[in-house]
Amino acid sequence: MASPRKLISSGSPFERTAGYSRAVVQGDWCFVSGTTGYDYATMTMPETVEEQTRNCLKTIEGALTEAGFSLADVVRNHYYVTDAAFADRIFPILGEAFGAIRPAATMVVCALIRPEMLVEIEVTAFKG
Repeated sequence: MASPRKLISSGSPFERTAGYSRAVVQGDWCFVSGTTGYDYATMTMPETVEEQTRNCLKTIEGALTEAGFSLADVVRNHYYVTDAAFADRIFPILGEAFGAIRPAATMVVCALIRPEMLVEIEVTAFKG
């Protein structure tokens, strides 16, 4: 029998408007949506890519925890940045969060949907 799907929300108004969940748990897997640097408590966006990255990770960690997972369960990361120069600025922050975990990862330079967004992070976690 298939395990039920569990939907996790971060409280972002974008989730209902755009029809997505912050995270979806299916069996031993947790898929966390692309997460930008908003502080969802205040709906403010920090100006620096470093602060945005920390907010992304905080939101992701909260969703994983609510789903019954942790950063240690993360097996795949996708990073999206709006400027290649941001890579060297956020690598130390990502290293703090994932250095011992060492998930497979990809970083892409691209435009994001709002000009204030500088970084977006998506993760997949597995507990088998």
